[in-house]
Amino acid sequence: MAGSFEIYKDKAGEFRFRLKASNGEIVLASEGYKAKSSCKNGIESVKKNSKSKSSFEQTETKTGKARFNLRAANKQVIGTSQSYSSTSACANGIKCIMDNAPGASVKDLTV
Repeated sequence: MAGSFEIYKDKAGEFRFRLKASNGEIVLASEGYKAKSSCKNGIESVKKNSKSKSSFEQTETKTGKARFNLRAANKQVIGTSQSYSSTSACANGIKCIMDNAPGASVKDLTV
């Protein structure tokens, strides 16, 4: 993947991060944070928690597509994936994040 995290501001003025694959595809997105420091803490939590398969929870969208949430030790969702056409594609997305998120670089697009 050789991807990177991007910190950006959404339309509401909150800080968010997304993890992008080397092809530019967003593979994980965060909730909104009021403070940039909290957003950075979220990235560190992804790096830490993405090492354990038990931190990932596969779910299904209302339209029947597969996706996953990455949860912290306190069970709070720290990132949500894109929707996948199959559970096997979703499992590949989880493996990709497990392999690459811990060492991904961070780009701050808010400066």
